[in-house]
Amino acid sequence: MGRSERDGRTESGVRAEPVLEDLREGGRRSLLRTETLLVLALSLGASGVSSLISFIGSLTEPGGLKDQAATLNGSYAPGRPWLDLAWQLFGIGTALVPVLLVAHLLTREGAGGVRALGFDRTRLRPDLGRGALVAAGIGSAGLAFYLGARAAGFNLTVVPEALPDVWWKFPVLILSAVQNSVVEEVIVLAYLLRRLDQLGWSPMAALLASSLLRGSYHLYQGIGGFIGNVVMGVVFVLLYRRWGRVGPLVVAHALLDIVAFGGYALLAGKVGWLPTP
Repeated sequence: MGRSERDGRTESGVRAEPVLEDLREGGRRSLLRTETLLVLALSLGASGVSSLISFIGSLTEPGGLKDQAATLNGSYAPGRPWLDLAWQLFGIGTALVPVLLVAHLLTREGAGGVRALGFDRTRLRPDLGRGALVAAGIGSAGLAFYLGARAAGFNLTVVPEALPDVWWKFPVLILSAVQNSVVEEVIVLAYLLRRLDQLGWSPMAALLASSLLRGSYHLYQGIGGFIGNVVMGVVFVLLYRRWGRVGPLVVAHALLDIVAFGGYALLAGKVGWLPTP
């Protein structure tokens, strides 16, 4: 009614199709925006809020930040190793669920799941090589920055692991490192950049959003943890843009955490330069 069947015009003589296309595009952008917020709310966005609350608590605690400790891998059931192991594996497994959600969403989109982000085995050897080089460069600089930030009173004492000396200690630390790397790089790096690009964000705005989010959920470690991870986020975004694959950065992150967790377990209390609570 009020529309000519012959030429598809309204009574005012303006074609309706572009308006409908704009509405469809607006609806799609709204869905993508909502989807992105929900994925973050179920994963590292929520961790960012939790980290901020933890940091405020540390600031208001008597004493300086370096006199407080942030434990990354602790025991869930002290004195009960099998129950502790069950909780450790449960925590690692459930933390990966948002990654499975991202894979599902990308599959429904027709993008081929996380393969669209470069998270597959098609270029395994180059990914491993690039990841090892990135880890070597960031690892040494990151350790020096952490020691300096703690000495200046800007950081808590980070305790990478406080697990009991049982047979599953190092396997769990490795699994925890891999879980951290997969969740952070798939969601905060590759998925978030893809969605922000689709929403029309500029490359610089997307870089800042991803990097600041990465820093936010490390704020529980102190100001040094925030700044250090923002810088790491900038480097990772630039490398991801250059390579078009998240695989090397998952490898780099996993290697960084494996060395940090395992190194602390082996060296804590045995070398003077490594801070302990």
